[in-house]
Amino acid sequence: MHVSLYELDQTLLKAVLQEWGQPAFRAKQLYKQLYSQLASDPQQMTDLPQKLRDELSSRAAIGNLTCVREQTADDGLTRKVLWSLPGGAVVESVLMIYPPDRATVCVSTQAGCAMGCVFCATGKLGLLRNIETGEIIEQVIFFERYLRQHAAELSHRLDVPIPDHITNLVFMGMGEPFANYDRWWRAVERLNDQQGFNLGARHMTVSTVGLVQGIRRLADEGLQINLAVSLHAPNNALRSALMPVNDRFDIDDLLDAVRYYIERTNRRVSFEYVLLEGKNDTPELAAQLGALLKGMLCHVNLIPWNPVPGTPLERSHRERVLAFQQGVQAAGVPCTVRVERGVEIAAACGQLAAIPSPTSPIELHAR
Repeated sequence: MHVSLYELDQTLLKAVLQEWGQPAFRAKQLYKQLYSQLASDPQQMTDLPQKLRDELSSRAAIGNLTCVREQTADDGLTRKVLWSLPGGAVVESVLMIYPPDRATVCVSTQAGCAMGCVFCATGKLGLLRNIETGEIIEQVIFFERYLRQHAAELSHRLDVPIPDHITNLVFMGMGEPFANYDRWWRAVERLNDQQGFNLGARHMTVSTVGLVQGIRRLADEGLQINLAVSLHAPNNALRSALMPVNDRFDIDDLLDAVRYYIERTNRRVSFEYVLLEGKNDTPELAAQLGALLKGMLCHVNLIPWNPVPGTPLERSHRERVLAFQQGVQAAGVPCTVRVERGVEIAAACGQLAAIPSPTSPIELHAR
């Protein structure tokens, strides 16, 4: 049985290599190859002896995901990948480039999702399975390789500066990260490790539907990961109609946990609010939301709803979005409208469901 290398931290790598009769320092070399050099084949690891490279080729795997399809949008600045996981489930992740200096990867932490939010395509799938730590990491490594290899070419074609590395991670893809907390957190630690991938914690954001135990746990962790909370309604009746999780953790419970996070970290929290025409976008609800959050170290991120097939909902018209924004701001709560990316390839917020967009450009990718 092959050892999955992305599942192992340095300590576990050292233990495996010592079982193979290798000195302990080889683990540090291998770790650097995986996370700094981004080696995809043991034979590329020329600082390792040939015998060890051959053993890694026969006994270990660098990644378990199969890239089934790549789709591009926004003139190449948004790139969505469909992955096949061991066992047959599929999952998606997205790279979004914002010239001149930002490249953000939206990472999935579960195949499907059990939370059942009515406006979200992923929620319609139900939970298929949790994604392993190494599978979370592999999504990130894939796009880091892509940027290193193609940033210069893309910059030349578009005549704008393009970063040659990932600058930000958002755990906002398929699934609820806090429902897969341990695997997700191990991936965060590995991606943050200065001896490895070395992405600062403040460049990572996790989004939750409001699992309060996860929020409180994150507040007590040693890394200052940014927190985004899917709110979508300012009162319990409406929020429960849109998000079944509210029946387990209502708004009072949720805001208590958020206040704890702010107290422990002194970091601003983002509240995500998808706007649905005639459902949660009225001036009265904007005023309620402003009153609910007034005085909190937070900001509201308004998200025009993105189409999900088979869902009898409509996105709020632009004038209603702007009116809602003004209503929240009137209470002194910072409020912005999210810039949309990747809608035409179903890569935008709430659209990830591992189902291709029928009109989108598709590139088949074999590894």
